[in-house]
Amino acid sequence: MDKGQKLWEKAKTLIPGGNMLLSKRPEMFLPEQWPAYYSRAKGCNVWDLDGVKYVDMSIMGVGANVLGYGRPEVDEAVCKAAMSGNLSTLNAPEEVALAERLIDIHPWADMARFARTGGEANAIAIRIARAASGRDNVAICGYHGWHDWYLATNLVKGDDLDGHLLPGLDPNGVPQNLRGSVLPFKYNDFEGLEGLIKNSDIGVIKMEVMRNFPPEDNFLHKVRDIATKNGIVLIFDECTSGFRQNFGGLHKTFDVTPDMAVFGKALGNGYACTAVIGKSEVMQAAQSTFISSTFWTERIGSAAALATLNVMENENPWSAIIETGKTITRRWQELAKKYDLLIKTSGLPSLTSFAFVSENAQAYKTLITQEMLKKGYLSSNSVYVCTAHTPEVLSGYFDALDPIFAQIKTCEEGLDVTSLLNGPIAHSGFSRLN
Repeated sequence: MDKGQKLWEKAKTLIPGGNMLLSKRPEMFLPEQWPAYYSRAKGCNVWDLDGVKYVDMSIMGVGANVLGYGRPEVDEAVCKAAMSGNLSTLNAPEEVALAERLIDIHPWADMARFARTGGEANAIAIRIARAASGRDNVAICGYHGWHDWYLATNLVKGDDLDGHLLPGLDPNGVPQNLRGSVLPFKYNDFEGLEGLIKNSDIGVIKMEVMRNFPPEDNFLHKVRDIATKNGIVLIFDECTSGFRQNFGGLHKTFDVTPDMAVFGKALGNGYACTAVIGKSEVMQAAQSTFISSTFWTERIGSAAALATLNVMENENPWSAIIETGKTITRRWQELAKKYDLLIKTSGLPSLTSFAFVSENAQAYKTLITQEMLKKGYLSSNSVYVCTAHTPEVLSGYFDALDPIFAQIKTCEEGLDVTSLLNGPIAHSGFSRLN
């Protein structure tokens, strides 16, 4: 076992689950072999605790590092903020500047509130929206975090969230009196949403603008119209999609404006900063309830976000990462065709992924991770694209991936894939049905 695996085994005895984020648990990638911990990161390179360097062709900080790891302009702004004092009795002026900046980027919005994690920001948005609408029931479509309000979806049948990214979530610890307060609808299923609104006194619609598949039949505009007609607060959760496809929320691409929007991940390029923006008539409802936390007022997050937005505005990075993502998707498809394998690709271009159409899909994914790790790549079946993913990086990645697809072809012809694995098959946890 390398240093990372040894530390991971220790971590599981000290931290329930081993860490704080399911997406970064080694079992999700390569049980018993994944390096688990990093010593430093720069661009799209990561060094483990043994000093081994890997090219990150995987989730890139779970989508937080659009500008690559250790972007100098952002790090310099953070260091300056830290040296000036990160937290004091008085407020940091950067939060006012950030609010103004986000509202300028999204002219439909008038006000902003800030947090430091996506789950918190989504909980803030729900609290404000419920207060503004005067109704408790929420219709959801997508993944929106870990808080009670969201997991209450599974109190009714136990599996209502299975189609919204994480199947099999157990709502233990969520108060039973929240049962029936949060109701799911499927993406592009407008009739399903209509039924919820007709029968369940919905006060809030909370949804991702898009994750794997685009809207059909004017879906987003229909959602906007029905929310307006029924006095429902419409929230777009852009924690994942924001600032990856354009300068702001993905909703700008589809020309649909919500009442509130939530941003995270890419906003701080690896530093903790999330935002809730919205129309003043909705946002002012925050004054009629209680939403407050000490570390939402720290300086580093806002300073990082401001620096990140400045770089983005000057460099227009989404043009590059969208094209890079399209190239990755196309070359996956070409590899599959070369070896007569069936794959299904999905996702935004900058958040592209694929899956083998095979009963051994999870084992094949594990094999790719195992073999690519030997060649110096953190890799599975998805790439969260960043500006450091240059053509040269892609060339090396696909040169390494080609012979592994050839191995998978031999498995489809009869070779037992488990005979090629040096450990257990990776856990499956995240899936998307809509």
